Order: sequence, then structure tokens, then C-alpha cells
Amino acid sequence: MLYTSDILMPIAIAIIMYGIGINLKFKDFGRVFYYPKPIIVGLFGQLVLLPLIAFALIYYWNIDNVYKVGLIIIASAPGGTASNLITHLMKGRVALSVSLTSLNSFAILFTIPLYTQLALSVFLQDNTEINLSFYETFTKVLLTVLIPVIAGVLTNRYTKKEFTDKLRKPLRIILPAVLLSVFAMAMFFGEDNQSLKFLNNFELIIPLIIFNIITIFIGFYISRLFKNSHSTNFTIAIEMGLQNSALAIYIASSLIGNSQMELMAVIYSSFTFFSTAFFAWVLKKYLNPKE
Repeated sequence: MLYTSDILMPIAIAIIMYGIGINLKFKDFGRVFYYPKPIIVGLFGQLVLLPLIAFALIYYWNIDNVYKVGLIIIASAPGGTASNLITHLMKGRVALSVSLTSLNSFAILFTIPLYTQLALSVFLQDNTEINLSFYETFTKVLLTVLIPVIAGVLTNRYTKKEFTDKLRKPLRIILPAVLLSVFAMAMFFGEDNQSLKFLNNFELIIPLIIFNIITIFIGFYISRLFKNSHSTNFTIAIEMGLQNSALAIYIASSLIGNSQMELMAVIYSSFTFFSTAFFAWVLKKYLNPKE
């Protein structure tokens, strides 16, 4: 469904990021970069640890090698709007989450080709070259993340407090509803009938679930190891647990042209919003050392 992926999804993401921005101030972002340890830990976890965990988990797993490459592609595409939304709903460090999403969106221009080509070489002896457009990536991040967030922050800054207060409560319901509605359209009404593919390949969900859970907890404990705050710990855990599945689908389907690799990303995207939200809630509620 062309309109879902090319039009509705970017609009939905922009709306979500605007809603998130309403809850932020520019000083929140200043604090992130003035104390850079959390963002360094988060980027290291996403850009280095995620692919390493994926390789270690899937190398000896008894599935076709083409699916192994699919998991590496997922691990190579960290971050996304869904992680910003969950962090917002969990009242985590939203400015940190948004900053990580923006920064890794550019870093993956270099890391995705590296990890994907390595996976193709290791598992399929394939030397396919992967190229991502800096201009297209910059434009997408600018239009769907940066500008909407800035617009939201400006709304928060220059409108009356009563106005933004009235917006915040319904937005906590509207924002996830927007994201889930667009995802449902893509999943069940898309031209490739992804829901049928999911049902016919249910066994692939096992390594994907394990990967999701492992990365969430490793992200949390790596952050705790560096003595970050509890809110930083579960924010980084969310960032580790949710990858940019839409980008992974694009790489597998458009750049490599392999529907089996694409299927791994489709299956992963079908449950990680819910599983990451659940485990983030568990980490927030039950693993706070101050309680």
C-alpha cells in the first residue's frame, strides 16, 4: 500500500514527534549534551553492541542463513520514533531518546553498510554493496523528527500553560493510537499481505523475541554500570529494544531485494512495540535501586 508507507507513515511520525515536543523544553536537550555520558553509552549500545549481540545469538541458530542476515539488518538499524513514544509514555528521558534517534540516523549511514555486507559475506558469501543516501536520510529525519519536535517545543514555550496542559492528556492516548493504526494498515492491508507471511513463518519469532529481550536488559545494565540515573537506564533499554524496522524492511526489500530478509523485519515490527513497552515498565517499576 503505497500511501501507507510513503505518505501516511511520515505524517503519523511527524504528528507523534510534535506531540512529544510539546512536553519538552530546549534546556532538556542542552542538559543531554552538557552531560554527554548517557548519550555516549546509548550510541555505543545501539551502534556497537546491538550487531554484536545479533551475531552471537544467531550464528549457530538452526534457521536458514538468509534469515540470519535479516536479523543482522534489524540490529544494524537502531532507533526510531516508536522508542521516543514509549519513552514519553513511560516518563523517561525523552530529550535523550530524541537525541539518540537523530544522531544514530546519520551514524547508520556508515554502520549499516558495514554490518550488512559483513553478514552477507559470512552467511551467504555474497558481496552485494549497500548504499544509503545521505540526502534522503537527512531529509526524512529533518521533516519527520527534528522540525516537528522543534515545533512542539516552541508551542510549549510560546503558548499559554493552560493550552498545552489541555493537549497533553489526550495526546497520551492519541499518539500511540496514530502509530498503531498506521502499522495495522501496513500489516493487514498492505499489498504484500504481510499478516499471512507472519502466520506461515511463526517459528522465526523465537530468535527475534530472545534478541529483543536480551537487548533491553543489556541496555539497562550497561547504563547502570556507568552509574547513570534510573530514568536514563530504562530510556537506554527502550532504545536498545526498539529498532527502526521500517528502515530494515527498506534495506531488505529495496536495496537487497530479498523477501525472506524483509520478513524478519516485518515479524520483528509486529511485537516489539508491545514487548519493549512491557519490559521497560518492569525495569522502571521493579529495578529502581532507590526503592
